[in-house]
Amino acid sequence: MSTYTPMIQQYLKIKAQYKDCFLFFRLGDFYEMFFEDALAASRELEITLTSRDGGAEERIPMCGIPYHSAENYIKNLVEKGFKVAICEQVEDPKTAKGVVKRDVVQLITPGTVMEGSMLEEKENNFLASISEFPGQTFVITYNDLSTGETSVARVTSGWESVLSELFNQPVKEIVVSPDLPENYQTDLQQRLQITVSYQLECGVDNSFASLTEHIWEDNQLLEGFGRMLNYLQNTQKRSLDHLQPARIIQLQEYMSLDMFSKRNLELTQTILRKGKQGSLLWVLDQTVTAMGARMLKKWLERPLLNKKAIEQRFAVVEAFLEQYFERESIRDALKSVYDLERLSGRVSYGNVNARDLIQVKHSLQKIPVIKQLLSQFKSESVRSLAEGIDDLQELAALLDESIKEDAPLTIKEGGIIKDGFNRTLDDYRDASRNGKKWITELEQREKQETNIKSLKIGYNRVFGYYIEVTRANLHLLPEGKYERKQTLTNAERFITPELKEKESLILEAEEKSVDLEYQLFVELREKVKQFIPDLQALAEKISNLDVLQSFATISEINNYVKPSFNEKREISIEKGRHPVVEKVMKNESFVPNDVKMDEASEVLLITGPNMSGKSTYMRQLALTAIMAQIGCFVPCEKAELPVFDQIFTRIGAADDLVSGQSTFMVEMLEARHAITRATENSLILLDEIGRGTSTYDGMALAQAIIEYVHEHVKAKTLFSTHYHELTSLENTLKSVKNVHVRAEEYNGNVVFLHQIQPGAADESYGIHVAKLAELPDELITRASEILKQLETGQNQATLPEKSEPVHQVAKEPEQQMSFFEVKEQRPSSDKHRSTEEGALVRELRHLNILEMTPLEAMNALYELQKKAKK
Repeated sequence: MSTYTPMIQQYLKIKAQYKDCFLFFRLGDFYEMFFEDALAASRELEITLTSRDGGAEERIPMCGIPYHSAENYIKNLVEKGFKVAICEQVEDPKTAKGVVKRDVVQLITPGTVMEGSMLEEKENNFLASISEFPGQTFVITYNDLSTGETSVARVTSGWESVLSELFNQPVKEIVVSPDLPENYQTDLQQRLQITVSYQLECGVDNSFASLTEHIWEDNQLLEGFGRMLNYLQNTQKRSLDHLQPARIIQLQEYMSLDMFSKRNLELTQTILRKGKQGSLLWVLDQTVTAMGARMLKKWLERPLLNKKAIEQRFAVVEAFLEQYFERESIRDALKSVYDLERLSGRVSYGNVNARDLIQVKHSLQKIPVIKQLLSQFKSESVRSLAEGIDDLQELAALLDESIKEDAPLTIKEGGIIKDGFNRTLDDYRDASRNGKKWITELEQREKQETNIKSLKIGYNRVFGYYIEVTRANLHLLPEGKYERKQTLTNAERFITPELKEKESLILEAEEKSVDLEYQLFVELREKVKQFIPDLQALAEKISNLDVLQSFATISEINNYVKPSFNEKREISIEKGRHPVVEKVMKNESFVPNDVKMDEASEVLLITGPNMSGKSTYMRQLALTAIMAQIGCFVPCEKAELPVFDQIFTRIGAADDLVSGQSTFMVEMLEARHAITRATENSLILLDEIGRGTSTYDGMALAQAIIEYVHEHVKAKTLFSTHYHELTSLENTLKSVKNVHVRAEEYNGNVVFLHQIQPGAADESYGIHVAKLAELPDELITRASEILKQLETGQNQATLPEKSEPVHQVAKEPEQQMSFFEVKEQRPSSDKHRSTEEGALVRELRHLNILEMTPLEAMNALYELQKKAKK
């Protein structure tokens, strides 16, 4: 250290406290980075890498960015998962002795972003923390610093449930104890791709008691909240007055959707493009406020289990549908309501500007209109939404009388406060305005006295006010009156004692005016800060209203209907549709289908060709159930459903490259997760289980899973398969029902009708699908020949004539396994027993094993064994 200059030593001391951050070190008008930070930043930000003398023999790597354009660079780094420590000068360079004192004033991390340009308007930006306790118990705390909302949840079912809870939440950063097991930290970083930060201290100061009222006596929740709070205090170093009291999320009150189901059902983003378009959220989002859009996403991630609460939402949606014009008027009014949640955060945080406060004012001015519109509805459910809405007209009036409509973005250059708001400010402005008027009059007077038409009075920050005369007219100036101030190429600039005196009065008034405006704005901001809890409460009510009108709007556009719930675990959907596929198809007609599952049918076994719509049929049931349980109407003509506590899906095939697991292993893990956690009130969707291994292995596993679900889980299950042999299970398992997707062959081509009908499919049409994919004709012809050979019992591959075999395989002699060795009957005194054994032998002799599928043979053997044991 001693070899470096004092400034570099200062940099290294501060950098040692923020080793995992880019340190933006303020030097004049630039943020500079040195050493490893400079090398990394030049690469990540694509800026020029230079070097400077730091006192050591070798020059120090350095790069920098202008402080006034730092926001975009910071955004770039934060979006990539990096942290940025902002180090500013904290003393006046004019009074500093030696190196100017500097310190970190803010730590910007992916989870603590506050600037609007770095935030997604319609999505929360959550910072989460995890605290581990004995018995595989974890406490998760969520905080959105931009809105102040904070919530805590306890997970008691292990680490995988923690990952499922965090998955698909907009969590950008997670705070953990340094002692959290390393494999857990790896899961967070690699499987969920979240930035991990560390915080050991978990104590909560008494000054934050108002935030912990609901959790004060729960040590686990308090510790989890404390870890989050301490991290925020350490990184933000400023007011956190906008933080809302911690809300407890009772996970058992919501439908459980594990990470597999959230991904497979594409609730908020698609699997391939990782975007909103093509997801269920994309279809349902008819909100008109940013707050409402964020609320809709929260509801979608946590469907309700409380039937009464769901039906309360239905009542509002139904009323909105009945009164179209009033609903549209509410939509129009909501369009003028800005993001009150994030504006409140900016007020508390101290980075609010005058235009932000104008947005608060305009929003509040619309609230009485919205309340009036709600009171015009016939439904008590809608009218009750207006109750408890505080329109905060006192705050609206304060902002209206204080802030100019055309106020600038900056808050230190004046032009913010209205005339008449402050008497002293009015006096300063009057002096400044009259002074400028006097300057204008002086210019006219000097032109007349000197007869110089081009004479003008100007101003700059260096010389103040001056009289400028071109060189050609200098001889017209009277002697002794003008004092030369500056010489230009073609002109001279002068001052007069009278002009200098007036300049002092004008500039003093302007300077005092700007300083007073800033002081008044800060005082106004402090007054607005007192209304933050009321603004946040108002924002929540407006968000709820916006989501419910969105449900009504989309239900009317797409002809959704109100579903009903039953306690019998029965599913009855008439002409159901997939909400996303239907929207994507636009003008093409979507083929609707019924879903019927009463108490006597627990498992629907779905067969049919590829591309026929099996997966769509399965997904649309799950999406219909989710839509119903968030309070939205559903895409069908009629729907009666149970309330599902969980939905599990195994749809689609993909390797898990991060954990190094094959498609089949992923399939088995997801299947295990479903069948071990589901209850009889759950919904399970299993799509072509067993296809990732050999035919007989896959078929055996598929049948075993169906039997296990049928006998032990008893959850409503949709199971699609290409193993047609499984369709015989309908005869042996009482609650299994076969359905198939209808397809017809026409002129050698397959036509998919996308219609679900009772019974099993008779063909897979795999070669027809390959033909639709435009595989080479020669390949299609050859596949058809091989299929005929296989269907006629020639189950060994043959090569076409005149082709050379790739390799020879030694052919083993075929052997037919003897299932039973039939011995001669011994005489028995028990005639009844002898008769039964004889009947069993006769039944065995009549079995045509060669014409049976392996599964049919196994089932027959199973039945014979049961009879033999009797």
